Amino acid sequence: MLNSKSPRLVISGTYSTGKTTTATALSIATGIPLINALSAREILTSLYPGRRFQDMTAEELMALGLKRFEERIRAEAVTYQAGKGFISDGSVLNELIYGTVRMKVGINPGSTWPHRVAKAIMGIPFKPFMKKYLSSYETVVNQHTQEWYSDVVHLPVEFAMDPDGHRPVSEEYRQLSDQEILKSFRQIGFEPKLVSGTIEHRLATIIKLYHLPQEMELSKAIEQAQEQIAKNRESVAKRIIEQYHEPTLREKISLMMKY
Repeated sequence: MLNSKSPRLVISGTYSTGKTTTATALSIATGIPLINALSAREILTSLYPGRRFQDMTAEELMALGLKRFEERIRAEAVTYQAGKGFISDGSVLNELIYGTVRMKVGINPGSTWPHRVAKAIMGIPFKPFMKKYLSSYETVVNQHTQEWYSDVVHLPVEFAMDPDGHRPVSEEYRQLSDQEILKSFRQIGFEPKLVSGTIEHRLATIIKLYHLPQEMELSKAIEQAQEQIAKNRESVAKRIIEQYHEPTLREKISLMMKY
């Protein structure tokens, strides 16, 4: 059972389930620090400025995933050492599942159909290595998950994907990753608590489940979280637009050849 004085609570779920809003508002309402590792889009603007998700190769996606892993474990360590525990927006296990599901539905599930077909064909020689790599990565991730997290709240897929355009995935990807995330947590000894409904209902349920402190009205915490998230996404979107350049035909062919 989670220690309310030093929680290590994961707010889990796949893309567009309200995970970031729920975790951010919960942190604001309770005063418990938030682990909010750099988003994939933020890392993209740093590692590969001028690129789009649909153009990324498997090698580049691996680098992005490793960077997210690095950022997250660093943030967890620093925050936990401060003695207040943390609320984590997602987890290292969620990130792993995002990678393994790409192996099943394609590395760029949000791109156009011809693009996905071409990449699937070009990527056939690469898949055996990728499977071995993800298997090794899974060993490290599972150990970290067992040692660093105490409890898991999982937000199921309740509604269609947010049409804001920044999620490079498909509905098929979302449904499969949702199932795989739950399955993976259970395989290593966790039993995620499924919490649904409005953001305010989720917060009230989580606070009651784990006897967490409440330092602010939930409606105000949600409002602050939404403003914070919108400001951050607007800033990242602006950087992507400023950095992006349409690749030439030669560059497009080169990218596809890299898978």
